[in-house]
Amino acid sequence: MSRILIVDDSRTSRKILRSILEDAGHEVIGEAMDGQDGVNKFKELRPDLVTLDITMPVMDGLEALRCIREVDGGAKVIMVTAAGQQNKMIDAIKLGASEFVTKPFEPDEIIKMVNKLVKVVE
Repeated sequence: MSRILIVDDSRTSRKILRSILEDAGHEVIGEAMDGQDGVNKFKELRPDLVTLDITMPVMDGLEALRCIREVDGGAKVIMVTAAGQQNKMIDAIKLGASEFVTKPFEPDEIIKMVNKLVKVVE
């Protein structure tokens, strides 16, 4: 399965995502609590896919997405957002986000999205 990096300032969100992804057979190779840490871990770990929260301290998800895409123009990034952040989602798509999901998480939706992006045959 795929190697995934989770970037989210919420410990609870990271825990839920890790559980969903690992239960589906994916490997979570790292977690980051802010965008800057996420970019650094992306460079170090080179995951197959990144889940990236939009609203975080130090560096927000949009800036982190921009940096990740500079490192790897083909990076697969799923943006995670709370409801009501449509303008930021549009910006994320323009910056090259692969997909986006809203909180609270729907496990089936996340797995389907991840599998599609990493070309897993169901």
